[in-house]
Order: sequence, then structure tokens, then C-alpha cells
Amino acid sequence: MADERGYWGLEIGQAGLKAIRLVFGDVQGRVTATAFDYVRHEKLLSQPDAIAEEMIPEAIETFLERNDVSGDIVALGVSGQNALARFIQLPPVEANKVGQIVQYEAKQQIPFALEDVVWDYQTIGGGADEDTGFMLDAEVGLFAMKRDLVDKALQPFISRKIEVELVQIGPLACFNYLCYDLLGIRPGTEAPEEGDHYIVCDIGAEATTLIVTDGSSIWIRNVPIGGTHFSRALVKGMKLTFAKAEHLKCNATRSPDPKAVFQTLRPVFNDFLAELQRSIGYFSSVNRDAKIAKLIGVGNGFKLPGLPKFLEQALGYPVERIEAFDALDGDQTLADELFLENIPTFVVPYGTALQAMGQATMKTSLLPKEIVVARLIRRKKPWAVLACSLLLAAFSLSAFGYGLLMQSVSAARWQSTEQTVAEFNQEAAAKKAAYGEQEARIDDLKNRGERLLGSVETRVYWPELFRAINAAMPDDENIADPNVIETLDRVRIKSVTTTKVPSFEGWFLAVPQVSKDLMLESEREAAPEGEGYIVTLVGEHFHDTRAKTKDPAEKADRHGAGYVALKVVKPLQEWELTRELDTDGDDIPEDVAVPIRKIGISHVAFLTRTLDDVEHPAEIIKQRREEAENFEGSGGAFDAFDPTRTFDPAGGFGRGGARGTPRGGITRGSARARRGAETQAEEELVRPTEHTRFLIEFAWIPTPPEERADADPLLAVEATEGDGTTEDGLTDETLQDPDPA
Repeated sequence: MADERGYWGLEIGQAGLKAIRLVFGDVQGRVTATAFDYVRHEKLLSQPDAIAEEMIPEAIETFLERNDVSGDIVALGVSGQNALARFIQLPPVEANKVGQIVQYEAKQQIPFALEDVVWDYQTIGGGADEDTGFMLDAEVGLFAMKRDLVDKALQPFISRKIEVELVQIGPLACFNYLCYDLLGIRPGTEAPEEGDHYIVCDIGAEATTLIVTDGSSIWIRNVPIGGTHFSRALVKGMKLTFAKAEHLKCNATRSPDPKAVFQTLRPVFNDFLAELQRSIGYFSSVNRDAKIAKLIGVGNGFKLPGLPKFLEQALGYPVERIEAFDALDGDQTLADELFLENIPTFVVPYGTALQAMGQATMKTSLLPKEIVVARLIRRKKPWAVLACSLLLAAFSLSAFGYGLLMQSVSAARWQSTEQTVAEFNQEAAAKKAAYGEQEARIDDLKNRGERLLGSVETRVYWPELFRAINAAMPDDENIADPNVIETLDRVRIKSVTTTKVPSFEGWFLAVPQVSKDLMLESEREAAPEGEGYIVTLVGEHFHDTRAKTKDPAEKADRHGAGYVALKVVKPLQEWELTRELDTDGDDIPEDVAVPIRKIGISHVAFLTRTLDDVEHPAEIIKQRREEAENFEGSGGAFDAFDPTRTFDPAGGFGRGGARGTPRGGITRGSARARRGAETQAEEELVRPTEHTRFLIEFAWIPTPPEERADADPLLAVEATEGDGTTEDGLTDETLQDPDPA
């Protein structure tokens, strides 16, 4: 649709040049905007140092550089402040004599000689009586502007050889917009009888124009207060330059002191409201049956913060600022940020372009008649004879040419060529299909490769997790005498299970507060963010060395839950642990830093613990040996804490479990050495030994190596002192509580 004729509506205001290009839309009764432009002046034309004779041509030149108007219709909207609008109620008169009556009324109503003005009229409302042929209840709108002002507005276009086909004043352009876009009145249709009246309030730079209409009648009034009056109030009240006052006016709500800004503008607000109330009150007194539906704000002056709400509260009916054109299409233009920001200022160009398209009810134009006649004569110069001669010659040549063409395009001449083309197209289609099959096969192979290699980078995380758990277990090489197992610094991990969760919120809420108190201070208030794994450790120990100390606080850490908190929970909360490991296979352990929280472990929760007395552990050792020997066929290990839950029997991680035996256990020696020791233990006398079983869970969000910090980001927290509280936050009473809940 690039070659279709467009209709440009232009307006040169105090702030800049606004233009919009319309074409007929695909949907009947709608138009499409294909382009727009907004060329701002360097300063307002009303400012004392502004030179309009230079700034207006510069704006037009910039517009023509950006847009190609060749072949399009150009319509110009001019300010209504310099125009005259009169509405005359005609007496019953014959329809063919309306022009004579208007000519007489024009001499009476226009305060200048008719030769010095450009004027036009249009009959509004009423109609000819079919029986008498007289116009009844007819009203005539008379519109005029001084000729020198019209010539001044047209001169920049004439000098650039741009032909303006229509000149319309701003209030009538607003009337065109209201009828077409809001009331839905199309050419050939009439406005509804006794409809609601709408007020269009066009706030200009120096003055405001009010247009009150119901689609059939028009009432126009100019108010001598415009946007610059608000700016001048800020200049005077806040001692600002005009440019800064303009910026502050448009951004009053974002100023350091909005209250002071609105306080300064309040007198202008009140004056503006008083003028509106006076004008609307006069209209209501003349048209007592008119019901005003709402006021529609036009012009960028209506963007002043708080103005619509202020007017709505004072006037008592809805006040709306134009945010969109309901009957206008054109995705590219309507979505442009510059257009959306300044859409209230495009009402006049929009209404002017609608009239140029013949889609408006208003038909008047202030384009000088001599220009219209000159163009008409130029376009109809007597070239008809030459055109007929050329047409006759063309017909003769055409007849001869058709005879030649019939021979050149005969089926017999081109049959072999068409066959060759058909075979070529068939071969090309076959090769294209084969190419597509190969492409699909290659894509399938790529997808398979990505699935096979997708987990290479992350599979190192699991060995690191088990290595961290193993490093956090207590370390004791003394297993020579199992009869003193309560003195061994060792726990037995029966199972390690993991559960992947999309969020840790539910798990964290279920953790008891007493377990949260053992977490790091920075982890007690909120669950870790993101998805990850809940790692569960189920274990037991027989450590009990309370007899070796008399300090009550130290006793808590030498048995039961206190020992687990000190030897298992606390190491799992370290950033790194240093352990002796044989990493190079030379049977010589070296000091190695094993990352704990560094790999993503957090929120270690000591959930349950039970204490009971068992007989001499020789029987337990024997049972453990049988479990280890029969592990491969067991299919799982029973968890004493929850009989309905099955855990992975491949746990059993202690410091010796991960290096000495895959299943862990309570010893580091070989299976044969343990069996010998256990056999000897079976022959010893039995005695009661404290047996502690526990369950620990923690969150694990695998951290990629490149994202791991070198140093612990958490600040060191001093251990709680006094009140019988241990280093890890457990009291003697808490540690001795056998309740697994």
C-alpha cells in the first residue's frame, strides 16, 4: 500500500509543528495512520526573543526532510485565536437564496472589508421543506480570517512548492475529530436528535478554546488563559527562568517540593476555572435543554499534573484527557512512544486530515478562492486534442502489436521450454526435500549429543557432597579394643538420602524452632532461595565420656545429642575443613581443604535424637557385621526413626567409611581385623552402654566451582555464653530430652 494517496494534516503551533498522515483503512468507517511527525521549536513562538519568521520555515524544512509528501494531499490547520466564527439563525428562506442571505450577513458580522478576509460558510442543521422548498430552522456557521494571516501561513509551503489543498481553523478540526472518532458520525449520516453535549477544551500556549457540540450544532468560545500563563506564574513565584518553569510545570509531581509548585499555580488554576465556569454557564443559559456529558481535554497543556482532577471536582462532570483515537488504526504509529506522549496535540492535525479525506461533516475551507481557481485551470489545460491523437495512435500500434504477440507466445513455440522448466522444478523440489531430511537427521544427532554430554559439568557435584559429609564426621583411628567403644570419637551413618525440591520454603517451615536455633545465625530466619536438594543423614553413636570431666557444661558435649551437635552439626556448618587425605595414591596422607558450605551446604537441621541403654556393643558389632555381609541382597535398610521410610543402605559414611569400606561403619581396619576384634568382644562380659540415634537434614544447592568464593562471606559469630548454654546453643536439658519430636 506504499503507492496509495495519503492525506497529511498539519498544524503549526506555538510549541512546534505536528503532522499526521492518514489513508483509508481496510475496515469501512476507519482510517489508518501511516506516519506522523512532531518538530519542536527551539522555544515558544510567544516568547519575546523568538523569531517566528525564521523558526516556522525551519520547522517546515525539517518536516519535508523527514517525510515525502509528493503525491499526497496536504491540509493545514491554523489557530482559532485569529479567526472569526459566527453562527446565524436564518429565517425561512428558499434554499437557492441561502448564499445571498449569507453574503449580506457576512458584511454585517465581519468587522473588515470582505476583500481583506478569506471567509466561508456552511449550513448546520435544518433542511428544506419538501412542500414549500424553504429552509426551516436552519443555522449557518460563518468562518473568516484576515487574508494577510492566511497568506502568511501558506507562504512557507508555496515557496517550497507544496500545494496546500485545505485550510481549516483549529476549533472546526476538533469538531471533525469529535464527530468522527467519538460520536461515530460518518458522511451521509446525521447526529442523533437530543443527544448529549460534549465540551472539547483545547489548551493552547496563549489561550484556550472551548467547543461545545452534540454533533449537529456548534458553540465556540475563546478563553484568554493558556499553558504559558502557568509557566509565567512559576517564573514570577519561584524566580525561575522560563525554560526551567516549563520543565517544572510538566514534572511538578517529581519536583523536590510539589506542594510549593501547586501552591504557586493555584491562582492560575482558580482563574482558569472561573473562565471555564463563566463560559459554560453562559452556554447553559442559552441552551437550557442541553445536557453536558463530559469535558474532553486537548493539547499538551492538559498534561499539567492535577488539572483534570481539579476541573472534574469543580465542574461536577467527568473530565478526560485524550489517550487514544478510537477510529484510528496503524500499529507502527500508534505504538510510537513520541506519538503516545503527545497524542493530545494531534487532535487538530487528525481532524484536518479527516476533512481532507472527505470523512468529516464540516466542508468549509479558508484556502483563498484565487488559489483554488488557478490550480483548477492549470490542471485542466486544453490537452484533450493531443490526448485523443495519442490515443488513436496507441490503438493502431496496439492492434499491430497484438498480432506479433500472438505469434511470439504461441503454445507450439514454448512447449519444449516449458517442459524443461517443469523437469527442473521437479528435480529442485526432490533435492530440497532430500536436503530437509539430512537437516532433520543432523539436528537429531546434535540433540542426542547434547543429551549425552549435558550432565558432564555437574556430575562432579555428587562426589564433592559425599566427600564433604565424610570430612565432617569425627576422626579416631583407635579401634584396637571394641570394649571401650564409648570412648571412640566416631559416629556411624546408616543412610544418606537426597530429595530434590523446587523450593525449600515448605521444608524450612516444618523445621522445629529448637533445630533452627542450632543453625548459623544468618540462616535461622529464612529458607535458602531456589531449587536444590534436601540431604538426610541417619546415624548413631555410642560415645559417652562424661566420667572424664567434672565440668557440667563440658559433660553435655561428651555424650548423646551434644556430641552430635559438636562433632557432626558444627563441622557441617564450616566453610572448609582441613583433613588428611591420600589424594595422589602414595599411601601418605596430605592436608587437604575439603569445602563444606563452599559447595552449597546450608541450614543444617538437627531434627531428632533418641537415647537408650544397650548391652555391651559386642552384640551390636556382630549385627552390623551380618548387615554388611548381607548388604547386596538386602534391598534397603530399615530406619529406626520412621518404620515406614526406607533409606539407602550404601550410606554408613564416617571418616573411615569412605576410604576404608564403601559402606562406612564404625571402624577403619579391614573386615578381617574387625571380625577378630568383634569375636574377642563377644567373649567379654556385657555392661550397659548409652546408644544415641539421630537424624540430620540440610539444604544443598550445588554451587559451580567458578562461582565459589575463596573466603567465608559470613562474619564470625561469638558463641553464646552463660545460662548453661553450650557452644552450639544446646542446654543440658535440651540434650537430655529423649523425645524424638
